[in-house]
Amino acid sequence: MINYQVLNEDHVHQLKEIDRSEEINLIYEMQEGQLTEIPAGHECPNWDSDVLDEIQERFVYEIRHGGMAFGAFDGDVIVGFGVLAHQFRGDLKDQLQIDLMYVSRNYRRQGIGTRIMNELSEEARRRGAKVLYISSTETESAVSFYSSQGGQLTETVDPELFSKEPLDIHMTKKL
Repeated sequence: MINYQVLNEDHVHQLKEIDRSEEINLIYEMQEGQLTEIPAGHECPNWDSDVLDEIQERFVYEIRHGGMAFGAFDGDVIVGFGVLAHQFRGDLKDQLQIDLMYVSRNYRRQGIGTRIMNELSEEARRRGAKVLYISSTETESAVSFYSSQGGQLTETVDPELFSKEPLDIHMTKKL
């Protein structure tokens, strides 16, 4: 049985338990305001030390600055997590960002991502956000997941997030 809980800084060392690997058959690119499909056909490997270090730093940073993390566990093993960033964004400062979101390969398509997304959405509402900002990796699986959760392409891309991840597909979800 999968158990869910709010995560704290002490959970950072468990993030390596997530198997982020996946077969990527299709990615998306934004071209003139439209999603364009591009065949990919490669395997995304599990964490390497540099990527894991970056993810762990972002996780700790957000929690220390008032963000919130929520995770899913199978026994003592973390199998999914998401992070709601602390900083309000957008012209009206009414948006909070989904900063990180991962579900282990063998646990995908079981509702874990949806539960995490729902918890982060509810927390964003409690904090006064009207919109979730999502800077999604360009993979078909990620874009499809966020779309299924109500995410839509945004016309107003956050310049800071775009400069950090220009290949990402930038989406928003009304709360």
